[in-house]
Amino acid sequence: MRNLMILAAVLVGLGTYMAQVADKMQPASASPGVAPKMASTETVAQASGRSLNIPRDARGHFQTDGRIDGQRINFMVDTGASVVALNEKSAARFGLRPSRSDYNATVSTANGTIKAARTRLAMIELGGLVVRDVDALVLPDAALSENLLGMSFLSKLKRFEVANGKMVLEQ
Repeated sequence: MRNLMILAAVLVGLGTYMAQVADKMQPASASPGVAPKMASTETVAQASGRSLNIPRDARGHFQTDGRIDGQRINFMVDTGASVVALNEKSAARFGLRPSRSDYNATVSTANGTIKAARTRLAMIELGGLVVRDVDALVLPDAALSENLLGMSFLSKLKRFEVANGKMVLEQ
Protein backbone atom coordinates (compact mmCIF):
# COMPACT_ATOMS: atom_id res chain seq x y z
CA MET A 1 0.00 0.00 0.00
CA ARG A 2 2.83 2.36 0.84
CA ASN A 3 4.39 1.72 -2.59
CA LEU A 4 1.10 2.58 -4.31
CA MET A 5 0.90 5.86 -2.41
CA ILE A 6 4.48 6.75 -3.41
CA LEU A 7 3.74 5.86 -7.06
CA ALA A 8 0.56 7.97 -7.02
CA ALA A 9 2.45 10.95 -5.54
CA VAL A 10 5.18 10.63 -8.18
CA LEU A 11 2.59 10.45 -10.99
CA VAL A 12 0.74 13.52 -9.66
CA GLY A 13 4.04 15.42 -9.41
CA LEU A 14 5.06 14.33 -12.90
CA GLY A 15 1.65 15.30 -14.29
CA THR A 16 1.89 18.76 -12.71
CA TYR A 17 5.40 19.24 -14.08
CA MET A 18 4.37 18.15 -17.59
CA ALA A 19 1.38 20.54 -17.53
CA GLN A 20 3.71 23.44 -16.67
CA VAL A 21 6.10 22.47 -19.49
CA ALA A 22 3.19 22.21 -21.95
CA ASP A 23 2.00 25.72 -20.98
CA LYS A 24 5.44 27.13 -21.77
CA MET A 25 5.47 25.38 -25.16
CA GLN A 26 2.46 27.23 -26.63
CA PRO A 27 2.95 28.22 -30.27
CA ALA A 28 3.56 31.94 -30.90
CA SER A 29 0.20 32.28 -32.66
CA ALA A 30 -1.59 31.23 -29.47
CA SER A 31 -0.10 34.10 -27.46
CA PRO A 32 -2.64 36.54 -26.05
CA GLY A 33 -3.56 39.28 -28.50
CA VAL A 34 -2.19 37.48 -31.55
CA ALA A 35 -4.63 35.96 -34.01
CA PRO A 36 -3.85 32.41 -35.13
CA LYS A 37 -2.42 32.09 -38.63
CA MET A 38 -4.70 30.36 -41.09
CA ALA A 39 -4.27 29.45 -44.71
CA SER A 40 -5.67 32.29 -46.77
CA THR A 41 -7.66 31.80 -49.92
CA GLU A 42 -7.64 35.54 -50.50
CA THR A 43 -5.67 36.57 -53.58
CA VAL A 44 -6.06 40.31 -53.24
CA ALA A 45 -2.76 42.12 -52.76
CA GLN A 46 -2.54 44.66 -49.96
CA ALA A 47 -0.51 47.82 -50.38
CA SER A 48 0.92 49.91 -47.58
CA GLY A 49 3.07 52.93 -48.33
CA ARG A 50 5.47 51.96 -51.06
CA SER A 51 5.21 48.21 -50.53
CA LEU A 52 2.81 45.53 -51.69
CA ASN A 53 2.05 42.19 -50.02
CA ILE A 54 0.74 39.50 -52.35
CA PRO A 55 -0.66 36.36 -50.68
CA ARG A 56 0.07 32.91 -52.10
CA ASP A 57 -2.93 31.47 -53.97
CA ALA A 58 -4.29 27.92 -53.67
CA ARG A 59 -1.81 26.72 -56.31
CA GLY A 60 1.12 28.24 -54.43
CA HIS A 61 1.57 31.09 -56.94
CA PHE A 62 1.53 34.83 -56.38
CA GLN A 63 -1.25 36.47 -58.42
CA THR A 64 -1.97 40.19 -58.41
CA ASP A 65 -3.93 42.75 -60.34
CA GLY A 66 -2.15 45.65 -61.97
CA ARG A 67 -2.73 48.34 -64.54
CA ILE A 68 -1.16 49.11 -67.89
CA ASP A 69 -2.34 52.34 -69.52
CA GLY A 70 -5.13 52.45 -66.94
CA GLN A 71 -6.46 49.03 -68.01
CA ARG A 72 -6.70 46.32 -65.37
CA ILE A 73 -4.59 43.20 -65.92
CA ASN A 74 -3.90 40.10 -63.87
CA PHE A 75 -0.31 38.95 -63.43
CA MET A 76 1.37 35.91 -61.99
CA VAL A 77 4.65 37.01 -60.40
CA ASP A 78 7.42 34.96 -62.00
CA THR A 79 10.98 35.53 -60.79
CA GLY A 80 12.12 32.99 -63.39
CA ALA A 81 10.85 35.12 -66.29
CA SER A 82 13.45 37.57 -67.63
CA VAL A 83 10.81 40.05 -68.77
CA VAL A 84 7.13 40.82 -68.38
CA ALA A 85 5.23 38.51 -70.73
CA LEU A 86 1.74 39.24 -72.04
CA ASN A 87 -0.51 37.03 -74.10
CA GLU A 88 -1.94 38.51 -77.33
CA LYS A 89 -5.45 38.91 -75.92
CA SER A 90 -4.24 41.02 -72.98
CA ALA A 91 -1.80 43.01 -75.11
CA ALA A 92 -4.58 43.91 -77.57
CA ARG A 93 -6.54 45.57 -74.73
CA PHE A 94 -3.64 48.04 -74.40
CA GLY A 95 -3.40 48.64 -78.12
CA LEU A 96 -0.45 46.28 -78.62
CA ARG A 97 -1.14 44.25 -81.75
CA PRO A 98 2.20 43.08 -83.13
CA SER A 99 2.31 42.04 -86.78
CA ARG A 100 3.57 38.55 -87.65
CA SER A 101 6.94 40.02 -88.67
CA ASP A 102 7.33 41.51 -85.13
CA TYR A 103 7.49 38.00 -83.68
CA ASN A 104 11.27 37.77 -84.10
CA ALA A 105 12.47 37.09 -80.53
CA THR A 106 13.09 33.45 -79.70
CA VAL A 107 11.97 32.56 -76.19
CA SER A 108 12.65 29.34 -74.28
CA THR A 109 9.70 28.34 -72.11
CA ALA A 110 8.79 25.27 -70.09
CA ASN A 111 6.77 24.17 -73.13
CA GLY A 112 9.60 24.64 -75.62
CA THR A 113 10.85 27.39 -77.89
CA ILE A 114 8.43 30.01 -79.17
CA LYS A 115 8.57 33.27 -81.13
CA ALA A 116 7.58 36.47 -79.32
CA ALA A 117 7.31 40.18 -80.13
CA ARG A 118 9.42 42.65 -78.13
CA THR A 119 7.80 45.78 -76.75
CA ARG A 120 8.29 48.36 -74.03
CA LEU A 121 5.50 49.33 -71.65
CA ALA A 122 5.43 52.97 -70.59
CA MET A 123 4.18 52.12 -67.10
CA ILE A 124 2.99 49.22 -64.96
CA GLU A 125 1.16 50.00 -61.73
CA LEU A 126 0.59 47.49 -58.93
CA GLY A 127 -1.20 48.96 -55.95
CA GLY A 128 0.85 52.05 -55.11
CA LEU A 129 3.94 50.83 -56.96
CA VAL A 130 4.67 52.42 -60.35
CA VAL A 131 7.45 51.25 -62.66
CA ARG A 132 8.14 53.01 -65.96
CA ASP A 133 9.76 51.85 -69.20
CA VAL A 134 9.39 48.12 -68.66
CA ASP A 135 10.64 45.69 -71.31
CA ALA A 136 8.04 43.10 -72.24
CA LEU A 137 7.22 40.38 -74.71
CA VAL A 138 3.94 39.53 -76.40
CA LEU A 139 3.44 35.78 -76.86
CA PRO A 140 0.72 33.95 -78.77
CA ASP A 141 -2.30 33.08 -76.64
CA ALA A 142 -1.65 29.37 -77.20
CA ALA A 143 1.81 29.72 -75.64
CA LEU A 144 0.90 31.86 -72.63
CA SER A 145 -2.29 31.45 -70.65
CA GLU A 146 -1.32 33.83 -67.81
CA ASN A 147 0.47 37.16 -67.99
CA LEU A 148 3.81 37.03 -66.21
CA LEU A 149 5.32 39.79 -64.10
CA GLY A 150 8.99 39.07 -64.71
CA MET A 151 12.36 40.50 -63.80
CA SER A 152 12.15 43.50 -66.14
CA PHE A 153 9.61 44.83 -63.60
CA LEU A 154 10.91 43.24 -60.38
CA SER A 155 14.52 44.34 -60.88
CA LYS A 156 13.42 47.99 -60.85
CA LEU A 157 12.09 47.64 -57.30
CA LYS A 158 14.07 48.29 -54.14
CA ARG A 159 13.47 44.70 -53.06
CA PHE A 160 11.21 41.69 -53.44
CA GLU A 161 11.07 38.63 -51.23
CA VAL A 162 8.88 35.78 -50.08
CA ALA A 163 8.16 35.76 -46.36
CA ASN A 164 5.41 34.08 -44.34
CA GLY A 165 3.55 32.86 -47.41
CA LYS A 166 3.45 36.30 -49.03
CA MET A 167 5.48 38.00 -51.69
CA VAL A 168 6.59 41.43 -50.57
CA LEU A 169 7.40 44.04 -53.22
CA GLU A 170 8.95 47.32 -52.09
CA GLN A 171 9.75 50.45 -54.05
